[in-house]
Amino acid sequence: MNTPKILVVDDEPAILNLVVSYLRKEGYEVFSAADGPGGLKAARSYQPDLLILDIMLPGMDGLEVLAQIRRESNVYVILLTARTEELDRVLGLSVGADDYVTKPFSPRELTARVKAALRRLQNTVRSDGSGMLAFQHIRIDTAGRQAWADDKLLELTAIEFDLLRTLAEHRGLVLSREQLMEKVWETNFFGDLRVVDVHIGHLRQKLGAVSELIATVRGAGYRFDGERYPLNK
Repeated sequence: MNTPKILVVDDEPAILNLVVSYLRKEGYEVFSAADGPGGLKAARSYQPDLLILDIMLPGMDGLEVLAQIRRESNVYVILLTARTEELDRVLGLSVGADDYVTKPFSPRELTARVKAALRRLQNTVRSDGSGMLAFQHIRIDTAGRQAWADDKLLELTAIEFDLLRTLAEHRGLVLSREQLMEKVWETNFFGDLRVVDVHIGHLRQKLGAVSELIATVRGAGYRFDGERYPLNK
């Protein structure tokens, strides 16, 4: 990945300028927009690697912008929401947001989330050199960031892929929501842990007939139950 491109969409000038300033200091190429239609146009024009999107926008709200973008792109999306907008946060995750930060927020926290997300997108080579996890019904190419269910290529977002890979790498072990936040989102800032549940739900939908390989352990977390296959099979 070359210099990462980030698009920030927010109608509050103080927040927009602050976020853009922090991100540019980190060396990112940053674009901005102040309303929904402008944000959608900018996303299509600049093809950013990451999008920071406010929910409350004039002209077209952030959820509608997100829904349209998801029809065209798997760009990583961080929503900006007010603390009172719990329903909007859940809807945003359902529409396809990868993460969210509630207002008021620390610019350092947001920058840390951005860094973690971009680091995951750039880190496509496993240290063990094999790059492949093989199970009875699922294959995961960790280097190429692709996965197959019964030989059907899965169309996964970055978060969905990282969830599947993380669970598969810990096959047979229960991972709590907090552990998944640390390993997948690379944050120990635990807000609404339903972020994990919503993305697990999306992943299961895409796994279809083999979705039962991701088991819910009530009160504890999630476990991957795939039967390991030797790579030469």
